[in-house]
Amino acid sequence: MPAPPNASSSEDDIGPALPTSGPKKKRRKLPYEKLYINALPSSQRYSKSLMHKDQLAFVTVTPFTDFLITSSIDGVVKFWKKVAVGIEAVKEFKAHSGEIRGVTVSQDGRSFATAGLDKTIKIFDVVNFDLLAIIQLETAPRSICYVHRRGASLPLLAVSEETGHSIGIYDGRGEQQKPIHILSSVHRNPVTAMAYNNEFDCVVSADENGMVEYWRPSGTYEKPDNVWQYKSSTDLFDFKKSKSPPASIVMSPSGRYFSTFSFPDRRVRVFDFASGKLYRSYDESIATITDMQQAGTSLQKLEDVEFGRRLAVEREIENPALHNKANVIFDESSNFIMYGSIMGIKVINTLTNRVVKVFGKDEPFRSLNLALYQGQPQKKGVVTVSMAASANPLLQEAEERDPMLVTTGSGKVRFYMFTNETEISRSTRDIQNEKPKNLNAHQALMAKPTESGSAAIIHTTYGDIHIRLFPDAAPKAVENFVTHSKSGYYNNTKFHRVIRKFMIQCGDPLGDGTGGESIWGKEFEDEFSTLKHDKPYTVSMANAGPNTNGSQFFITTEKTPWLDNKHTIFARCHKGMDVVHKIENTKVYKETPVEDIKIVNIDVL
Repeated sequence: MPAPPNASSSEDDIGPALPTSGPKKKRRKLPYEKLYINALPSSQRYSKSLMHKDQLAFVTVTPFTDFLITSSIDGVVKFWKKVAVGIEAVKEFKAHSGEIRGVTVSQDGRSFATAGLDKTIKIFDVVNFDLLAIIQLETAPRSICYVHRRGASLPLLAVSEETGHSIGIYDGRGEQQKPIHILSSVHRNPVTAMAYNNEFDCVVSADENGMVEYWRPSGTYEKPDNVWQYKSSTDLFDFKKSKSPPASIVMSPSGRYFSTFSFPDRRVRVFDFASGKLYRSYDESIATITDMQQAGTSLQKLEDVEFGRRLAVEREIENPALHNKANVIFDESSNFIMYGSIMGIKVINTLTNRVVKVFGKDEPFRSLNLALYQGQPQKKGVVTVSMAASANPLLQEAEERDPMLVTTGSGKVRFYMFTNETEISRSTRDIQNEKPKNLNAHQALMAKPTESGSAAIIHTTYGDIHIRLFPDAAPKAVENFVTHSKSGYYNNTKFHRVIRKFMIQCGDPLGDGTGGESIWGKEFEDEFSTLKHDKPYTVSMANAGPNTNGSQFFITTEKTPWLDNKHTIFARCHKGMDVVHKIENTKVYKETPVEDIKIVNIDVL
């Protein structure tokens, strides 16, 4: 038995002594860490949110020029000017007729460009918030990036193809429609992400096969000499090995690091740029999140219902259309990274490897695309050296920073701003600066073709249930059911509530009757018609009161007239009623089947 540290040694001890423990390992410490953290927004709740008419795709803060540029999936681009406190709307463009695939801002913050599925590149003058040029492409673009140094006389714009492996280098002013140069040998697969390093005058690009390459955007277009010599000495093959290509690449302001977010492994990686070595790696996979929740080792222990709700949103991010929206950004010192997670926006000190702050951990959205402003908006004009040396409190106020963290939310038409504001009103912080896109069901029908059908087969673990849909009587309920069915939303969900001689209920991805949402991301109104609950096998929307329809529905097993004008009828069973009764008669405990009965999938006919 080892003696306590203060015990005196005895000469009677025989045998070799154990080696004395070495000096205690010092924990890494970042000098001025508190100062860097104070330069970030102080409020962990968002102070204001503003709208687009459709879901937000990207948010961009322009360096040196103090603009915020927001883009939505309907092709709209909005310019906002950073002022003393907050932002002011400046101009709006309908930039593309289809989805915006990517955006980029130049190193000097004076040029901004968007790439759309309509096969066009739109180039904007940021300072004058004006559309400068349109480049018409032969194929749809995939990724876009300004690749010239700050102050360069000729701006350069790199554009990758949606299906091809080539990268075109264009005149960044849009004065030429044809590319200046085409890189056809750098990648063998479509390029998914690019980022430019101003310090090394070098581009990092990644393709959908997980190959990462370095190249100069001029001259020989080859790898620069002042970085790693052999790729085998780097960790850049990590993506290829894990079969998880980077969905986004972000360069640190110092040029020393770059960050990636990859799918499907959902891992955040930070690389040392010059050596290509992996500096930090963080696992944000659903399996790891679930294990940490169960073990109680996560940043915040969530209630099971809330964790289930957030987990359902995490699974939605697996949608390939959202992959390039998730990014990992740096603060101005390049010591901290920020990215959206199930727990909110994590701020991690990469030197100490510790989470130092979490923004929006209790907010009702899952953060995706981030942008950070840490400048000093001009308040009172020119401040001379003698004025700055004085103790005038007004001048001190003029020099104060107004940091702002901006983020999109998964499936949200708003972008959210975290600032230094401390007095935040939940009732007034969401600004209604846009009219709803669809004012009523008729406009919604006119805006785009709705998903519909006349029949469906619900394949369950107990057998098939055939239903006839009523799109004329309940168009929104049918559209909701059909869209969810086709997207696989109902796949593997349980019949969570079964009451004999009444009904069987399902459609909740959480499986406990508390979850599920409509295809519009919000509750929708009831649709009552001449249809009544006057016969069994009626299929109706479950709700929590008037106009609270989501995704859950039920099938009656008896006449239920008391449900008339309380629940929307949108279908009836015409075959497989024996399966309905088999589910109805299963053994239950507190209305929940003892044995899981699940919807395998639903075929719409």
